[in-house]
Amino acid sequence: MRKILSVLLLSLVIFTFAFNRPAWAVDSVKGAKVFSANCASCHAGGKNLVQANKNLKKDALEKYGMYSQEAITAQVTNGKNAMPAFKGRLKSEQIEDVVAYVLEQADKDWK
Repeated sequence: MRKILSVLLLSLVIFTFAFNRPAWAVDSVKGAKVFSANCASCHAGGKNLVQANKNLKKDALEKYGMYSQEAITAQVTNGKNAMPAFKGRLKSEQIEDVVAYVLEQADKDWK
């Protein structure tokens, strides 16, 4: 019984560290700076100057299936339609930071 419990506990620890990114790796303060320098010209205050209905407000992100770290990361990295790809311009850490900032601001309704 003790051996089984040890194996289960070890499996849980390995799974936790192997598949979860540490929370301290993302920095929304740095993300705000990246956003200001690269995104604010089109998305100031969570707006969208190109397509007004596809803004960065929480309800619009949810409506268009973009209210997740994965979806926003893909959009920023690869671009889509009028939005350029930032893959070659920003490091992956910068993209992660800006995604954290966008989600944080969406939750605050960009106030």
